[in-house]
Amino acid sequence: MAEKIKKFFQKKKVEAKFKMAGPGRKLTDDSSSRSLPVADPAPVASRGPMSDEARQAAAAAMARLNVGKRPDQAAFQTSLAAIQSQVRREMEAEKKAATLAAESSQQSIKSPTPVELEASPLLAVQGVYFRCPLISDEILSKDEWQAKIRDFLFENLESEKGLTACLIIHSCNKGREKISNCVTTLQKYMDNIIRNPDDEKYRRIKLNNRVFQEKVAPLEGTSEFLEAAGFEKKTIPVNDTEETFYVFSEVTPETLENLQMLYDALGSAEPVQLELDRNLNVLYPSQAAKRVELPPVFFNITAEELKREQQLRSEGIERSMMLRTKAMREKEELREMRKYRFALIRVRFPDGILLQGTFGVHEKVENVISFVRENLEDESLNFCLTTPTGHKLTSEDEQSSLVDLRLVPATILTFSVDSEGPLDRNKMYLKGEVMILVQPIS
Repeated sequence: MAEKIKKFFQKKKVEAKFKMAGPGRKLTDDSSSRSLPVADPAPVASRGPMSDEARQAAAAAMARLNVGKRPDQAAFQTSLAAIQSQVRREMEAEKKAATLAAESSQQSIKSPTPVELEASPLLAVQGVYFRCPLISDEILSKDEWQAKIRDFLFENLESEKGLTACLIIHSCNKGREKISNCVTTLQKYMDNIIRNPDDEKYRRIKLNNRVFQEKVAPLEGTSEFLEAAGFEKKTIPVNDTEETFYVFSEVTPETLENLQMLYDALGSAEPVQLELDRNLNVLYPSQAAKRVELPPVFFNITAEELKREQQLRSEGIERSMMLRTKAMREKEELREMRKYRFALIRVRFPDGILLQGTFGVHEKVENVISFVRENLEDESLNFCLTTPTGHKLTSEDEQSSLVDLRLVPATILTFSVDSEGPLDRNKMYLKGEVMILVQPIS
């Protein structure tokens, strides 16, 4: 059944591409004799200056289009040289600032810096974005994808009504328990008919029945599913009144086989899955130092709840540090970690450049390592990532989650090469098409 669902999506994607290609033409058509009149070009509306986000998106798109193509070497090298020069200046300034800060800082206990949640130009990332390979190659927010998935499924109801209705039930409704109860109830209706095809009472579903009204009727896709299963909505006289039922009228080997197929499909179907987009960014050191705030979508709790907890934690931090045992503090840390849904991982390279990506908090360390490797100029390079506590991530850590290693909601890992020689701080480690995504300093 899973393979059938996969083929369904593949077929729809191919159909969509053909529609976008425009009307077809025969090879025998005489193009010169059938030329269409050319309309005067419409006036082009003047555009204002591009925003920073638009410029960045355009640069990223151009970089993806030019992967595998050889850019103009002189211009490309000049651009990379300018980036190197900027990074060197920033690293020198960073060292001076760190020295001054170390000399002036005498505080023994420092309150944690609260994570600001309002929209701000200093946000480390503007949001969290996803892909849905089953439907298209777009990168959208979760809300945008949910609307697009719903539209896609309802548009394709007529071609595969039963299978599409299964996907609508699982993908377009919220609440796992509600969906599970709905599926169980619908399967019970079908199972009763399959086991007792001649018993008329099992072939009727009263619409004002309490179970139907609570567990089936409120969910999207259920009426379409029942129709695909062979039920028809009918008004039937009952005790001097009329009531509406879903009636399974035609009992044949074919309709019972269809009923069994939909029973299995409903039980095995899953929601249309989204894949988290890494939202790759390349930053100068000065940008990384400024852009440290996380948007609300990173959190499992509301902005107000988070701020209140931060305030309480700040007020009692000195007392709690004295009274709590190490085990109690570790337990509290893990509880804090569960407030986050996503993690912002930055990797600092020897040349000072930072590579940034977004991950789910339960993703494995091996996903971070793969993300770094696929953006390296030399993907076969042996390297190591070190956490802010000085722990070097090894093969033993690869199956650990980001939560397990306290790498949420945001952290900076230090990149180093597994070699005995000194680090070359002038070397560019990232691919050229990745480096040109470095954001301009505003």
